[in-house]
Amino acid sequence: MSGKTLSQKILERHLVKGKPVAGEEIGIRIDQTITQDATGTMVYLEFEKMGIERVRTELSVSYVDHNLLQTDFRNMDDHLFLQTLAAKYGVFFSKPGNGISHQVHFERFGIPGKTLLGSDSHTCTGGALGMLAIGAGGLDVATAMAGEPYYLKYPRIFGVKLRGKLQDWVSGKDVILEMLRRHSVKGGVGYIIEYFGPGVGSLSATDRATIANMGAELGATTSLFPSDNQTKRYLQSQGRGDIWLDLKADQKAEYDKLDEINLSTLEPLIACPSSPDNVKKVKEVAGETVHQCIVGSSVNSSFRDLMIVCKVLENKTVHDRVSFEINPGSRQVLENVTAKGGMISLLNAGVKIQQSGCLGCIGIGQAPASGTVSLRTFPRNFPGRSGTKDDRVYLCSPETAAAAGIFGEIRDPRDLGIYPRVLNPKKYIVNDSMIIPPVPDTSRVEIIRGPNIVPFPDFEELPESLECTVILKVGDNITTDHIMPAGNAVLPLRSNIPEISKFVYNQIDPGFPEKAKWAGNATVICGENYGQGSSREHAAIAPRYLGVRVKIAKSFARIHYANLINFGIIPLVFENSEDYVSINEGDIIRFPRVKAEILNENHVTTQLHGKTIKTRINLSERDRNKIVSGGLLNSIINKLKLANELES
Repeated sequence: MSGKTLSQKILERHLVKGKPVAGEEIGIRIDQTITQDATGTMVYLEFEKMGIERVRTELSVSYVDHNLLQTDFRNMDDHLFLQTLAAKYGVFFSKPGNGISHQVHFERFGIPGKTLLGSDSHTCTGGALGMLAIGAGGLDVATAMAGEPYYLKYPRIFGVKLRGKLQDWVSGKDVILEMLRRHSVKGGVGYIIEYFGPGVGSLSATDRATIANMGAELGATTSLFPSDNQTKRYLQSQGRGDIWLDLKADQKAEYDKLDEINLSTLEPLIACPSSPDNVKKVKEVAGETVHQCIVGSSVNSSFRDLMIVCKVLENKTVHDRVSFEINPGSRQVLENVTAKGGMISLLNAGVKIQQSGCLGCIGIGQAPASGTVSLRTFPRNFPGRSGTKDDRVYLCSPETAAAAGIFGEIRDPRDLGIYPRVLNPKKYIVNDSMIIPPVPDTSRVEIIRGPNIVPFPDFEELPESLECTVILKVGDNITTDHIMPAGNAVLPLRSNIPEISKFVYNQIDPGFPEKAKWAGNATVICGENYGQGSSREHAAIAPRYLGVRVKIAKSFARIHYANLINFGIIPLVFENSEDYVSINEGDIIRFPRVKAEILNENHVTTQLHGKTIKTRINLSERDRNKIVSGGLLNSIINKLKLANELES
């Protein structure tokens, strides 16, 4: 008799609607939610609009870790808005400088066996603790905060058996880079990636966090590790050992897909420009001149990751050509590295220490010089994401970054000689003074709104028919960075949809907003894996605000597909990829029975030049109602109004 995977066990314990059958829509109870400031302002504007007095989760936390540069009033205005709103609605608030949401939540709030939904694609970091941690669009998170289930297609389970033990100078980053080398940025689509086997026990909790975090780069729903003695040891070191649970897959669990990695055979790896799956052995690209190295941000920012750099740089100096920077994952990490003497090594070596935040990972500072090589331990290296248009960003482990910092060129870290082994503290120094808990009495709490806080726009319902102008055609693997860029010029506008909409597709076609203005109803034609990357729902909201009603693609990335539906944009898929070639910008596409077909069919009649193009759409009844209503928020508000009317 076959057993169950750990993913299946947690899903079934939280199942409130649907059947646990691969591909079927299910609704699961969400125990915890997290937001960060770049997406959080919109989440709370959406939550406010629902008219609910207090969050209905076991725990919700609002983090500030993205928009940390106070170049004008807007970021500070957002922070005040988020802090006062958290107090009003029963949410923990992590102040600016306390750390990155994934790292801090991992340290202070994550619980094995719980479900976690976050408005950031790297929420999956929590899977390292044995949580079912899923990144989603902000509106899905707001809905979960309102006590509603989170809906998703029941995923298939991709089992990865680990055996052996990592060699010196090889770490968790090399494990996930090996997964990306084998399976690409599309290899995890539709799957939960579950790690098991005898090699798992050799990986520390923080190495697991690195692997789980970058599961998002595989396109996976999430990644999951068992909760075992390594998990217990980490939670005890945080003073939270009482919440540990022993969780693992059954011995005879069956997986929909299998792979096996012998950790003992892995070598230092590096993702070359400009995709996380362009992976090679470090020794194959050794000798490439380097001008910048950055360790930290949302991945590889733990105590071990920073301390290994401190040990490598001890009594050494960074190469004259290299700008070497550290982005600690949390204030706790910074405090513990300092207590162990690591900070002196960094300062003496000529390293720049930044505040605890995402920073260069999303183009907030740390932009490299034109055309130069930057080695980063970040999760993504999409073109231009660094803030420099012609960037050459490589992704690597802290060990590989440290070697490049010393030699001034990409070098195999094994060239450094004896490995300076780092042990995690048996007991971390813990200081939660920058985490503000909810207040019991919210009657006197006033929400502070600066001039950049603009109410969420209203979107009309779907008409009976649509006629749309094709105003953009793009290729494969278009990311949410292409659709809605990050960076210091754009991120402060996250709470202001009219203003941020002026940047839609800025990297591809700066004239897009003006084209949308003149088109009225608009369509975008897309290639494969459209919308990969972050969970930013602005990549759906802003095009919808500009009048985009339909997107037709060869295929969509998971979170972006859900976000499009949430805001009433119809995501159609070509049945024949050849039809993609036949459509050009300026074409008029007609959808004569769109409302009726969205409600009742798995296709939408799509007419171009008098001919019908075959498109399909696979929607649950909920998704159908969302699109017809003009989006999920309209649907939720209508549901709450009906419930109130029935009560009265």
